[in-house]
Amino acid sequence: MVRVPKVTRAELAQAARNPLAYIAARWTPTTATVRRAALSSLVMMVVIVVTGGAVRLTGSGLGCPTWPKCTDDSLTATSEMGLHGYIEFGNRLLTYVLCAAVGWAIVAARSQKPWRRSLTRLGWAQFWLVMGNAVLGGIVVLVGLNPYTVAAHFLLSTALIAVATVMWQRTHEGDGVPHPLVGKAVQQLVWVMVVVTGLLIAVGTVVTGAGPHAGDSSDVPRMDVDWEMVTTLHAVLAWVVVSLTFALWFVLKAVDAPKGPLARTRELFVVLMAQGAIGYVQYFTDLPEVLVGAHMLGSCLVWIATLRVLLALRERPEETVRVPAQADPEFTAV
Repeated sequence: MVRVPKVTRAELAQAARNPLAYIAARWTPTTATVRRAALSSLVMMVVIVVTGGAVRLTGSGLGCPTWPKCTDDSLTATSEMGLHGYIEFGNRLLTYVLCAAVGWAIVAARSQKPWRRSLTRLGWAQFWLVMGNAVLGGIVVLVGLNPYTVAAHFLLSTALIAVATVMWQRTHEGDGVPHPLVGKAVQQLVWVMVVVTGLLIAVGTVVTGAGPHAGDSSDVPRMDVDWEMVTTLHAVLAWVVVSLTFALWFVLKAVDAPKGPLARTRELFVVLMAQGAIGYVQYFTDLPEVLVGAHMLGSCLVWIATLRVLLALRERPEETVRVPAQADPEFTAV
């Protein structure tokens, strides 16, 4: 029979006062575990964006007509609410799964030894963005799926994906001073590509807000813009991003850049081609729901791939001196 060690009152008090430090003192995750934790939060963010799109595309946006409860009298969906209620409430439940994934990333980063303050901060940044987006999602419901709030909800998710991507990348490198792998001109080209990609995604939310998929079967107002015009602008921006990616690949080859930036650029180009194909097919087939959902997934993947190109332009070695995990007084109370 295995004896369970007794926990003293002092240890219980320490755990209550600073739970992350208490866990960190008793658990040391492997580097692979920290990387998996960071990746799991990124994957869950993409999943919840796609399922949120499914809520809208199935007309279930007001399946739970209020927030934070599902109805005025029930916290959960009821059988009287039908399929739409269960779809909307199911997406709300996924927020807790996302919180669990982000929490695991925070705990793993906090417990890694030597401790890396930068990873812990990135984990907490994700947590607060998730909380903010959850509140914004509630506002979306309370204002009856106003398209501007829906667009803001998606853009905040895009910012969340950016932070998660950076954290995942940072688990594969050290905390030393970054050393550029390419010249300044190439870095500026990539920054232009990142900005245009961000603008592409932002205009995409306007296309959605002015389009036919309002998220509910009732009469939900749309953005008062010319849908054909904004769709054309979206397509033009997409071709600009493709052209910049193609140009970047040739420049990297010309300057004999390392394999990392070249590989990430090729990956981005492939993702852009697939996303473009989906976009044109959905446009010429009157926006079928399945393809719109696939396009939302592609938007997340394009953003991740673009950021990975940017992050591949430098390398960060290990620091010779690190702050020990036990010395952290910050970001420990939730």
